[in-house]
Amino acid sequence: MSATTLPIPTDAGDLPGMLWLPENLEEPVPGLVVLQEIFGLSASMQQRCADLAARGYAVLAPQLFARLDPPVAGIEDGEELEPWLEEGMALTARLPWERAEADALAAIGALRAHGAVDAERVGLVGFCYGGGLAFSAAASAAEEDRPVSVLVSYYGSALPTLLHRAPAVDVPSLHHFGTADAFIPLEQVERIREAVTAGGDREQVRFVLHEGAGHAFDNPHPGLHHAAASEAAWRQTLDVLAEVLPARG
Repeated sequence: MSATTLPIPTDAGDLPGMLWLPENLEEPVPGLVVLQEIFGLSASMQQRCADLAARGYAVLAPQLFARLDPPVAGIEDGEELEPWLEEGMALTARLPWERAEADALAAIGALRAHGAVDAERVGLVGFCYGGGLAFSAAASAAEEDRPVSVLVSYYGSALPTLLHRAPAVDVPSLHHFGTADAFIPLEQVERIREAVTAGGDREQVRFVLHEGAGHAFDNPHPGLHHAAASEAAWRQTLDVLAEVLPARG
């Protein structure tokens, strides 16, 4: 399944986005904004978007690094893990968080405005950098009285710094973390769990720990990938989306 380009209107000019639509559209469908890892809209990110579209969702992925000078869509997998990670982290450091969040919110608005989308049923899915950004954008959307329908966050790397925003994010949510995450130690993960679930009082927020998985375990790079956790997390993600934001499959 191939994507088309959708310009996303923002207060700083149009931002390019990649849009995947289900085949044989006959009526408006639910939408998902997918927010990228630190590596940009890599082949694996695009594959996840295509997989969601095949499940019946309209999927929009903003090209956040297009803001950079020179613009970047994504970086290719590096054979050596550490330099590759450093390159990705350097890209995110060049993009102000406030700008990225504003662009994520603009992407939600652009997807809601698309004729193929049911504007009342739009959610967020984010990975790593995008997992934290999705959480932050969900908080802002709620504060603006336009809450998203669902949030799925994979090992949101910025979440330890965003817990003060947790009270605003009371939409149905799914958080994935690995028990062997060296970037977000388990002690921090438990603090995140306590905040986002309101101490277990929010039944609509699900929190899954994947045994033995490290950070970015869904990324196919051999230095990051954990096959069992990746498969389980994706299955759980699809199950939650099917329950909360059902689409034709």
